[in-house]
Amino acid sequence: MTDTFRADDLVIHRIVEQEGGFLDAMDMLPDLTAETLAAERGWLTAAGGLIPDGRLSLAFQTYVVRTPHHVVLVDSCIGNDKHRPTRPDWHGKTDTRFMDGLAAAGLSVDDVDYVMCTHLHADHVGWNTRLENGRWVPTFPKARYVFSAREFEHWQAADAKAPVFPFQDSVLPVVDAGRADLVAGDHAIGDHVRLMPTPGHTPGHVSILFGKGRDAAVAPGDLIHSPLQALFPVLSTKFDVDRVEAAKTRRDFLERYSDTDTLCCMAHFPSPSVGRIRPWRDGFRCEPAA
Repeated sequence: MTDTFRADDLVIHRIVEQEGGFLDAMDMLPDLTAETLAAERGWLTAAGGLIPDGRLSLAFQTYVVRTPHHVVLVDSCIGNDKHRPTRPDWHGKTDTRFMDGLAAAGLSVDDVDYVMCTHLHADHVGWNTRLENGRWVPTFPKARYVFSAREFEHWQAADAKAPVFPFQDSVLPVVDAGRADLVAGDHAIGDHVRLMPTPGHTPGHVSILFGKGRDAAVAPGDLIHSPLQALFPVLSTKFDVDRVEAAKTRRDFLERYSDTDTLCCMAHFPSPSVGRIRPWRDGFRCEPAA
């Protein structure tokens, strides 16, 4: 699936690799109570964020942003041929959905100028590389790959203790090929692309801001996974390395963009995934973009 959105002088393509039930809501959100889930089940199901068996429905997707100067791919999804034994839907898959989506947007791998990763989890780096004659090589041969230096160092240290497969097959081969830029959390590319530190999910997690002179669009990565967390920002996932910091970062983000026309390109919200933050009850909601 490929959708297209526009904001100022940006053209944004959403490319979906997978979408559907992921984890039980109360498993993924440890502080969620059965009472709260029961009270919110109706609207969350209607919004596509919950399926009947109680699992949160997540999209796994990439955003390709065309600025007047560059083509920027944000978070390269799951990838093919990757060793992910704990995730059967990701493990060793060989489908063409991601590449078909790129083609539907009128793009080839040679058109991408920058690959930017909000963080280095498996479902955000998978298509950084592809398998060629038994070796992992950069999928986007002309692109610079932009990683937060703090994020890279975190996973480099973890990998030194025990193998981190996504780091080994989807990050290090890019570094070895000389295509990686390890940057500060406030790094900018020209006048249309810049990073904003949003730690909590991982230590070096960043959001990516787009627009000249203002935030016309933002990709917040795994700062937020579900519409339920917009209404209740205090709900952090079990994957957040610092759940308290993640909750603060999430609320700060939602307050920053509430009642603005910044287009929020959510990494995992159910389709259509893209919208604008609005106040709702004691929290927020993401109003889908037209």
